Amino acid sequence: MIRVYLILVVALIASPLPASAQSSVFLEELTWTEARDAVRGGKTTIIVPTGGTEQNGPHMVLGKHNIIVKFTAGEIAKRLGNAIVAPVIAYVPEGSIDPPESHMKFSGTISLPQEHFEKVLEFTARSFRAHGFLDIVLLGDSGGNYDGQRAVAQALNKEWTSTSTRVHSVEANYDANGSTDWLRRQGETAESVGTHAGIPDTSQMLALHPDGVRRAKLALGQADDGSGVTGDPTRATAAYGKQLLEFKIAAAVRDIKGLRESSRKIPRLVAPDVSSDPIPAASDGRRGSTPPAGEPRR
Repeated sequence: MIRVYLILVVALIASPLPASAQSSVFLEELTWTEARDAVRGGKTTIIVPTGGTEQNGPHMVLGKHNIIVKFTAGEIAKRLGNAIVAPVIAYVPEGSIDPPESHMKFSGTISLPQEHFEKVLEFTARSFRAHGFLDIVLLGDSGGNYDGQRAVAQALNKEWTSTSTRVHSVEANYDANGSTDWLRRQGETAESVGTHAGIPDTSQMLALHPDGVRRAKLALGQADDGSGVTGDPTRATAAYGKQLLEFKIAAAVRDIKGLRESSRKIPRLVAPDVSSDPIPAASDGRRGSTPPAGEPRR
């Protein structure tokens, strides 16, 4: 009996980690050798999620963007099949610190100056290029992140034109994914949907991290009323959230696939179609030759 027990213990100790632990799409869950081998095996797309630590009204936690963008990035990577997700960049531009502006007027918000945010993105991208990644995807979940993402992508793509590495600022997941139109078809209005911490944000958090929503504090908010809410989060539901997350994920997958292809297309110089030239060849075999002055064209 003791011998059988010892055999079982040895077998458990010697057994490898579950496959799921070694095949995670999240870079921070891999060892350096697993990350290296993933790139060598063809996982050459790295998704860099940019979130933000900002106020989201009295009813929702400050890490909303980080929670949402990590989840969506993971699902996007799984659907692409050859992508890995970098750790979320949680510090982004949120407004002037002194004097405080925008979200910085609310406790808990963390803001970076624009130039420092861009440097973080730049050297993140440079690091991943050094490790062999070919497509570096900057995936935002906050509107204020996109100017910096675009600037870095444009600058590095210009520098790396002659290489096989490209940087993409992906935005379709956030502002052009069809979610607002869909909510209106469900009977919601522009006022109830809102622009910050309203139906969309709160619904996604109810679907992903319901403990991050203080239901007793859900209340309609309007711009400049001091709540930090614009919209009606009381109408948010987890069912809404699941559909809105799907819109984000599907739009980003389409965008990334398109960018990976279009960013490497080399414009072709199209030669003029001389076959349709109405001018007949000259008697000496030259096509479209110009006759001497005063002589009619043959």
